[in-house]
Amino acid sequence: MIITISGTAGSGKSTVAKAVAKEFRLKHYSAGDFMRELAAERDISLEELSRLAEKDISIDREIDERTKKLAKRDNFVIDSRLAFHFLPKAIKIFLKVSPGIAAKRIWRDIKAKKRAVEQFSSEKEVLSGILKRQDSEVKRYKKYYSLDYLDEQNYDFVLDTSKLNIEESIEETLNFIRKKII
Repeated sequence: MIITISGTAGSGKSTVAKAVAKEFRLKHYSAGDFMRELAAERDISLEELSRLAEKDISIDREIDERTKKLAKRDNFVIDSRLAFHFLPKAIKIFLKVSPGIAAKRIWRDIKAKKRAVEQFSSEKEVLSGILKRQDSEVKRYKKYYSLDYLDEQNYDFVLDTSKLNIEESIEETLNFIRKKII
């Protein structure tokens, strides 16, 4: 079983993906981790890497290749904006959240030191960063792949986590997967 979890920043993608992997005893991968690793290797911020990726397709291609290599495996979960595209036989899940709530969640994580890479000094900066990054990703993915990862028709299951806590988001997702595999 292959499960892709896509979605907007702050929607709970990574946390839900890790919980799903644990519940079903699957390996977990994260394209966000791939991007953060690339940014760290280049000693730049994630936002700077996203801006560079708008002009340099090799950045996205490197992430894509890591994802495509996973297709040769079976039984894993990946949180990734585009994995649904590269892993078409997967169970495809999309988590979304309003930008304001996403900024609150991410800012809370930054203050709790659960996020080390993103450098923001306020919730307002987080919101601005979220919107810039999403705009950058939408432009890149349309340019490079002619697709919109925000189009909910790409997915088997869509969950708005804006009014849910993480436990509720995990449970809703697990319930969908259980129904899908029965």
